[in-house]
Amino acid sequence: MTLDPAFLRLPLAHRGLHDAAAGVMENSRAAFAAAMAAGYGIECDVQLTADGRAVVFHDYDLGRLTGVPGAVRGRTAAELAGLRLMGTDEGVPDLAEVLALVAGRVPLLIEIKDQDGAMGPDVGPLERAVAAALAGYAGPVAVMSFNPHAVAAFGATAPGVARGLTTSAYRPGDWGPLPPARGAELRGIPDYDRSGACFIAHEAADLGRPRVATLKRAGAAVLCWTVRSAEAEAEARTVAQNVIFEGYRADIPAGARATP
Repeated sequence: MTLDPAFLRLPLAHRGLHDAAAGVMENSRAAFAAAMAAGYGIECDVQLTADGRAVVFHDYDLGRLTGVPGAVRGRTAAELAGLRLMGTDEGVPDLAEVLALVAGRVPLLIEIKDQDGAMGPDVGPLERAVAAALAGYAGPVAVMSFNPHAVAAFGATAPGVARGLTTSAYRPGDWGPLPPARGAELRGIPDYDRSGACFIAHEAADLGRPRVATLKRAGAAVLCWTVRSAEAEAEARTVAQNVIFEGYRADIPAGARATP
């Protein structure tokens, strides 16, 4: 299993090509359509609903993006579709809708949000829901997670889909309820091989970590998150093979532009 080369050619728009000031919210259909129109790949987040569906949404709480407080996993997919993303007439999309919209035209990178709460082994339902949604999907797609248990669980269900680890410096104080000892453990990326990963998406500010270089030499593809300027992109590309970006228009290499 290897990462489709398209993931190393087209910059990946973080949560789609969103612009809240223009009424295009993150992880929305409009943001994904804008990314495709601009020739970019797409990165998105998925979470589990109360009725076991995978929906495309980043935060655990709905408040910031819908104005309605409460946990994503406390509502059904139909209830979430009935909410409205701030300033738009769009509801929270489920993964199947996003897959139908993208339809294999650009690379799609799906981040499975941690459902355990401490990057532990309490995983499975979301990974199975994502695998079910992806069954029969044609086009470049890959799945990643900060939680190595989630990556391994997804691989057990969908072994033919490329999977990777989302990785970080895990600086104390930046990770809320995550136990510091668990962050220190994950910092060294110890689970790359046993999770069945073929790539990492590493924190851009921490690309100088020796472990990243070691994995790259061993054949791991290296993406990075989240790049927010052309200058930061140029620096990141001295290590990473591609960027997950937002807040500016990343450069698309000559000959690499997608054709939606």
